[in-house]
Amino acid sequence: MDLTLGALLTELRDPALAAIVALTLGVVLVNGWTDAPNAIATCVATRAVGPRAAVLMAAVFNFLGVLTMTALNASVAATIYGIADFGGDARAALTALAAALFAIVVWASAAWWFGIPTSESHALTAGVTGAAVALHGGFSGVRWAAWSRVLWGLGLSTLLGFALGFALARLTRLLGRGLSRPSANRAFSRAQAAGGAAMAFMHGAQDGQKFMGIFLLGVCLARGGADAGSFAVPVWLMLLCSAVMALGTSIGGYRIIKSVGLDMVRLTPPEGFCADLAGACCLLLSSLGGLPVSTTHTKTSAVMGVGAARRLTGVRWDIAWNMALTWILTFPGCGALGYLFAVLFLRVF
Repeated sequence: MDLTLGALLTELRDPALAAIVALTLGVVLVNGWTDAPNAIATCVATRAVGPRAAVLMAAVFNFLGVLTMTALNASVAATIYGIADFGGDARAALTALAAALFAIVVWASAAWWFGIPTSESHALTAGVTGAAVALHGGFSGVRWAAWSRVLWGLGLSTLLGFALGFALARLTRLLGRGLSRPSANRAFSRAQAAGGAAMAFMHGAQDGQKFMGIFLLGVCLARGGADAGSFAVPVWLMLLCSAVMALGTSIGGYRIIKSVGLDMVRLTPPEGFCADLAGACCLLLSSLGGLPVSTTHTKTSAVMGVGAARRLTGVRWDIAWNMALTWILTFPGCGALGYLFAVLFLRVF
């Protein structure tokens, strides 16, 4: 599918396509509120990087992550693009997709209000699936092969993130036994800036691809079908998604930074570096394998692993449980919202 910026601006005369574009960018903006701040939460919480500098860093490295990983391996975007069948009546499918995006914005905004770092990756998957169920009147429109990759990614992000965080924290403590605490904090504060940049890079590599996949699906449906032919992501779309995501982080990201970086575990700069490195490594492995994983799950699991390496009581398990409960509820909750809004939109529009 060939999509130039000029062609899209011309096609925006179609109200349905204009609504899809606006809603997709709305989801990206909300992702900046609720998901992107996880990437920079620890380096802000340990004061290795100031909030404004961290947001700017996140914007730059989100874009670089989108650009680099999409050029190397766009399979994450392709997986999300094909998570459900939106074939058949293109206008009805476009309406259902709009309902799914609206459901994601509602779900994510509610989670942000309560300061809970929900996963927009899983909300996206659930909302789109629920809308496809409403469109087809059953589960025939769900592509289970793509769903299995999402579930594999869920397990990987949770287990590997925790294990890497735990192992790196123990290794760092062992290697740094001869350093005084002030010396270690100074050294790792500088290293943590690089760790935060790596997390922002991998967030772009993962989440940027997912939203671009949905964006391209909407454009394809507006043109009359769900088959894009060759799958190509234009550079202008990468820039647009990165800019909107950065705007969302600057508007409302501090609530999530506080939940992940301050409330759940109090981290020192060495521990913050370990959490960033563990999360970035896990996201890199997932992206190269084409598995859509949640930046939220990965980073918070890494933070919990680092806290547990110090001592189990170093983790606020009540806050971690509230986060986990939100993650568990995302699939059925956002899926149900996607279904209900799709039924409503299909009747009204």
